[in-house]
Order: sequence, then structure tokens, then C-alpha cells
Amino acid sequence: MNASTNARRGACPGLSAPMQTGDGLLARLLTGATIGLDAAAALCAAARRHGNGIIEITARGSIQIRGLTAASAPAFSDAVAALAIDAADGIPILADPLAGLAPAPAPAIDAHVLAGALRQRLAASSFAELLGPKVSVVIDGGSALHLDAVRADLRLRGAAGFAGWHVALGGDAASATPIGLVAPADAVETAMRLIETLAQHGPQLRARDVVLRYGPGAFRSAVADLSVEAPDPIARPPSDPFGLHPLRDGSLATGIGLAFGHTDAEALEALIAAAARAGASGLRTAPGRALLVIGVTADTSLALAARAETLGFITRRDDPRRNVVACAGAPICAAAEIPARTLAPLISGAAASLLDGSLTLHLSGCPKGCAHPGTCALTIVGNQNGCGLVVDGSARHQPGVSIAAAHLPAALAVIAREVARRGRPGETSADTLARLGAARVTTIFAAGPGAISHG
Repeated sequence: MNASTNARRGACPGLSAPMQTGDGLLARLLTGATIGLDAAAALCAAARRHGNGIIEITARGSIQIRGLTAASAPAFSDAVAALAIDAADGIPILADPLAGLAPAPAPAIDAHVLAGALRQRLAASSFAELLGPKVSVVIDGGSALHLDAVRADLRLRGAAGFAGWHVALGGDAASATPIGLVAPADAVETAMRLIETLAQHGPQLRARDVVLRYGPGAFRSAVADLSVEAPDPIARPPSDPFGLHPLRDGSLATGIGLAFGHTDAEALEALIAAAARAGASGLRTAPGRALLVIGVTADTSLALAARAETLGFITRRDDPRRNVVACAGAPICAAAEIPARTLAPLISGAAASLLDGSLTLHLSGCPKGCAHPGTCALTIVGNQNGCGLVVDGSARHQPGVSIAAAHLPAALAVIAREVARRGRPGETSADTLARLGAARVTTIFAAGPGAISHG
């Protein structure tokens, strides 16, 4: 293990190459298969023993362990290996969370099998090291918990009746560029050729960059003998890990979220104990900073949800905390200017009426916007003046006004009250904000306590 640091901007903190942060080294486990409850509890113990006990689930469903040191990181890696947890390093390959568990009529193929085969081929390739650190692959077998909202450089989606895999490049399901349909037996070879074509453009470019700059011709040529034209797959309703999901063995999976993407080992151990009492067999992670508890029943899930709520986890789709995306913030992240993780629960309480599920409020400790790179209705970004507000933009945009961090919950409460007062029948919070416009929303924010400066 290279436990020195992985400090290069844009690098990913894998298990074998943890990244230096404000609270020590950060290791990420790219896992997709079910983790047994005993193994999950042992992972929590290892996080306490070798790190600071903070455990995170990312937006893409990876597990992060914080507070490791150069001395403890190798021991933590050894502990994970001893637990036989599927936590391979390398290019992130994300399979749908119910792969291999979903009942018919979902495709019978387990996307984890394809992911494992692709991972082995990539590990033996000579070009993988030429790829950029953020390059990723999505393999979606077609279960109810699909991955349409997850962006990736390469996307494979099981076709109806599993006639093959729809292949696309650079984006989420709506924005990716279609390449064609390939037979199941050709999926790995297709993926390898497309990834190698991307690698030939160097580590600075992602698939979307290459397609925008040069077009998709080189990619299509690389797999012309394997792919055929096919209608684009139909759009699907949004995927949501919360609620109960039927499994092929007759049991259920239930989604439980980590508020703002993090918890501590003690709380997670208590949740695992409650899952065991509910008859669960294991855990899986899911995009949206969530865990799937596998193997419960409708009755046992109720007691599990009640216990999860007391431990601070999210079990309801309408929980306002789901609509606040917060990075680790200061002092956990050395780049952050504000304590995002401390502010997030205060904001979700003060502005609960605003967080009706129609919008996302992004709380970013700095302009990098790691927790949510895209555009949001409201983005709060840390800067030298405190907290800047960006309306309908990202953390990389110039804030219109800044206020002291201590006044942020109160200022957002003012926006929430104004949205409630000015909302029209049938409007969501997002609708009202859009109608008011960025200039008016910025003025409302600036009229709250603690305004410092206008950008």
C-alpha cells in the first residue's frame, strides 16, 4: 500500500492509495456485493481501531473511512482483506444495487459478474494507467434501483428481454452518447476497446470531453464489428433506494440513508445489530448515500426503521435532510472554508419547508464542489467572507452575496418563509424559486442577518 498520501488534485482515494485530508488519510472502498452483517460490524471496528470512526457513503455508493494514518492505513487494508469484502481498487465499476437479487422480470444476469470480468481484464491491461483518475463505468442490469442518474464515462444497460447491452458514453442515461447494442458475450471486449480508445486521448480528457471535441466516430469504429444500431432504451422513473424492494428469494430490501452521507462507527454498529434482529442477511450500498438492508420482511422492517431513526439515520422519502448535499467541510477537509457538516443539520431544520423534494441545496466548503459538481437550485459555497450564495448554479460560480457562517441557517429560513409566502397553488419550492429569479432570491438572502459582501 502507498499510504504516504494521494494528494494530487482530482485523484481518487482507493484502499491501496488513501488520500490526505484535514482529518488524516481517507480510504474508499468500491464495493457492490452484499456485505455480511458480521463483516460489516468488523469493518466498523476496524474504522474505530485504525481511523477516527467516521464512516461515509458517497453519492455513488462507495464506503469511505476517515482518519487513517500512514502507520494505520496498511493495517486497515489488511483488516478489510481478512473480511473478504469486495473492495477492489482500480477504475470504479458500479453495478446496480440489486444486481443478482432482483426478481423477474428483471434480467437474470448479475451485473456484478460482468463488472468482475471487466475489472480483471482492466487489471491486466497496459492502458488503464493512462486513464484519468475520475474515469468510471456503470453496468446497469435493469433492476428497479437503476443507475440512470449516475454519470459515467462508459454505460452498459441491459436491453429488454436481455437481448444484449445498450452502450453509451459520457454522461447520465439522458445525456450520454449512444454507441449501439452488443451481445452479452461481447460486452467485456466492447468495454475494453472503448476504454482503450479513451485512454489514447490521455488522462486529462473524459469520454464526454472526447465526444464533444472530436465526435464519437473513433469509439464507434473501435467496436463496429461488435455493435449494431438499436433504438435508445426508454426513460425510466427516478430510482429511489428508500422504501421496500422485493427480492427474488421472497424477502425484501429496505433503504436507509446516512444523513449528509456520514455516520460514526458506533451508530452503524447499532444499526447492524438492529438489522440482525430484523432477520437481515447483509448490507449493500446504493447511490444517494444509502444502505440497503437485505433480507427483511415487511413486519421486521418497521422495528428496524424505528431504531434507525433514533440513531439519526434517514428512513423516509420526505425527510428534508435528503435534499441537502454537504461535503465534509472544515476542519475535516483542509480545503474547506466553512464547517459544512456542522451547518447541514441546522440548515435542514431551519429551512425544512423549502426542502420539499423538488430541489437540492448544496453546501460546499470550497469552490471545488466535490459533493455535487453539477448545478443546484441553491448552492452555498465557502469563501474568505463566509458563505456565498449561488442561485441556479454550482460551487464554481461567483456568489452574488456572502454572509457569516453563523447566520446561514437564519438567512435560509428567511428564503424558506418567502417561498412559502409567495408560492402559488400547486407550485413546488423549485417552481417558486425559478419564478422569483436569481436576482430576487439573492436580495432576499442578503436582507437576512449577517450580509458581508456582494460579488
